[in-house]
Amino acid sequence: MTEAPTPLVTVLLVDDEENILRALQRLLMDEDIEVLTATSGEQGLAVLRDAENVGLIISDQRMPGMNGAEFLSHSRELMPDALRILLTGYSDINATINAINIGGAFRYISKPWNDGELVQTIRDALRQYTLMIENQRLNRIVQQQNEELNEWNRNLKSRVLEQTTAIRQKNDELHASLQRMRDNYTATIAAFSALVEMRGTQRHQHARNVSNLSMNAARELGISAPELEMIKTAALLHDIGEIGIPERILMRASETLNTEDLRLYQLHPIRGQMAIDTIEDLRPAGILIRHHHENMDGSGFPDRLAGEAIPLGARIIAFADRIDRAAAASSGNISEQVQAKIAFIVGTQLDPSLHSIFRKLIKYTYFTLDDTIKEQVEMK
Repeated sequence: MTEAPTPLVTVLLVDDEENILRALQRLLMDEDIEVLTATSGEQGLAVLRDAENVGLIISDQRMPGMNGAEFLSHSRELMPDALRILLTGYSDINATINAINIGGAFRYISKPWNDGELVQTIRDALRQYTLMIENQRLNRIVQQQNEELNEWNRNLKSRVLEQTTAIRQKNDELHASLQRMRDNYTATIAAFSALVEMRGTQRHQHARNVSNLSMNAARELGISAPELEMIKTAALLHDIGEIGIPERILMRASETLNTEDLRLYQLHPIRGQMAIDTIEDLRPAGILIRHHHENMDGSGFPDRLAGEAIPLGARIIAFADRIDRAAAASSGNISEQVQAKIAFIVGTQLDPSLHSIFRKLIKYTYFTLDDTIKEQVEMK
């Protein structure tokens, strides 16, 4: 029996400004999807009641009547499997948090958006939706096969023997699919980390350096394998919240920033946590990202935690981050310069219990990398 062709995935766009809807439609006109539009949350819910195979819902936050977070929350009842994206401004941080916590938003996109990034985000969301639907289909197949297997056991044992090979093959395919998803997960983390590093030469390999230092320190402390993986992920993504912050702010020392620029910069740990919070497996790493700028004396941000109230993983990443930034700003005998710079902030900003471990790591890490780092500094 020939399977029916797979229907096009539907994308619903909701915005009270028709020019925004037209702009989004133009962006998506070359995509292999069906696009529906609505000019209010209420109209959007009405469209969803009659629509089929809606894989993605994109909604503006600021709309008269029902706002975006409320609409996304109601839309979950009609299309629980659809992914949701909120269009919002930087000033709508509370609405964005509500959309994530209540509306189950997959991502949020700041206005004005970058066309290329928005289209890629939509493609990624549709790819995830397609994988989810395919996984549901495979699960239904497995469930059906299990039911058939029970029937075969009750009636014809010989059929079990005949189907064993087919079942094993299907299981192998499922295991292979799971492994591909794990590989894609690792590749996605690396890709997100690379996006942060691509914003300027001063951040070249910074995330990878911080990750390597953090992993080596965590191993010295005897931290378990699952926590090691969490620290590695958090270290690779610790600066992901800086994406979207102007380079002029990132290039300056925090003490030289005006009040508004400093406020925007100090939001980046929270934005980093929010960026990955919808992925359940990454939530523990998001906590470390949120707190990697806390100081031991409570003078850090965003929550002014102090001492052991700061998660150990965040303290490790903070130490590694300061070390690599100090190394990038040094030349000559980098190891000694980094040791001297770090010593000034141990106890106030950095955890003194980690100092001896990182002193060893600095020696053998930057002793072998002196020439390479010196060349990078000279190029800047």
